Amino acid sequence: MGIPTEPIGSIPRPPALLAAMSGGGETELAAAQAAAVADTISRLEAIGCPVLVDGEQSKPSFATYPITGMAGLAPDGAVIPFADGHTRQLPRLTAGPFRYQVHADAYLRAAREHTALPVKQAVIAPSALSLLYPADGIEGYPRKAFVDDLLAEAEADIRGCLDAGAHVVQLDFTEGRLSLKLDPSGGLLDDFVALNNLVLDRFTEAERARIGVHTCPGGDQDSTHSADVDYAGLLPKLFGLRAGNFYVQLASEPEPDRVLEIVAAHLPPGATVFVGVTDPIDPQVETPEQVRDRVLAAARHLPVERLGTCDDCGFSPFADDTSTSREIAFAKIAARVEGTALASARLGV
Repeated sequence: MGIPTEPIGSIPRPPALLAAMSGGGETELAAAQAAAVADTISRLEAIGCPVLVDGEQSKPSFATYPITGMAGLAPDGAVIPFADGHTRQLPRLTAGPFRYQVHADAYLRAAREHTALPVKQAVIAPSALSLLYPADGIEGYPRKAFVDDLLAEAEADIRGCLDAGAHVVQLDFTEGRLSLKLDPSGGLLDDFVALNNLVLDRFTEAERARIGVHTCPGGDQDSTHSADVDYAGLLPKLFGLRAGNFYVQLASEPEPDRVLEIVAAHLPPGATVFVGVTDPIDPQVETPEQVRDRVLAAARHLPVERLGTCDDCGFSPFADDTSTSREIAFAKIAARVEGTALASARLGV
């Protein structure tokens, strides 16, 4: 079988989809999204990807898809600053009850119409959506009621994807590393982990084997929001999440061996860690040999039977991010697939 390799989620949108997003009607947009999903899956198959994604071609962003079209939102929510000076801002919830407007199984079902290969589905972690609730509360809708609603909706989002045949459901947890910048004491991170575990505990051990968690320092417009936060503060707590798979950004880390030592010391029994071997915001395309060597380095620290590879992050996780071309993304994915195969052959697996 070799070392498993999986994408993270997003892939840059093609020009026709970007044009439809900026000025087309609903019918034109839906057609462009469907065409982009079909093209994404076809190209990933042609590369030889053993596990596919839809590239999030129909999502407005990896984070906000569940609340698209939701009433009771104000635009002045939490602000996420990036290293280059630009920001992203979440909306603020103004009224309850909190209900997802879109569940991710709809994206998965559409993708599976185009392929017989395994398809994974990314969902947003409930900890990220917890940031929608304002610090001063909402009259008539206490935080406990919001959290109860959030947990139920997050469970339904994951369970719907498992029931629809997802190979793996991946919780996007980019706010984990960011939390240590917002609260260096680690208290916010503890709260995030506890909240996510309340959802994960609703699943059986067999179901959790098909659930993973992705961590990265964010990637938007060739910048990050928390790459300067030391992984040593995050990873031991991250591995307290009761999931079967972990996807860890590594290719862009300045000290990968030190990170791998932390991973090796804290990886839960039975879990698989997928290490990032391509950097989505670096315009230089990795060679298969570079990927191979990164995998071999990881195998010096981790049991090969518990090792996989991935991209560091999704490519262009916000739909309006055009900093990375679609062609570069597919070239990097091809290098990941080929380089992982080279490492598998070298390791005899």
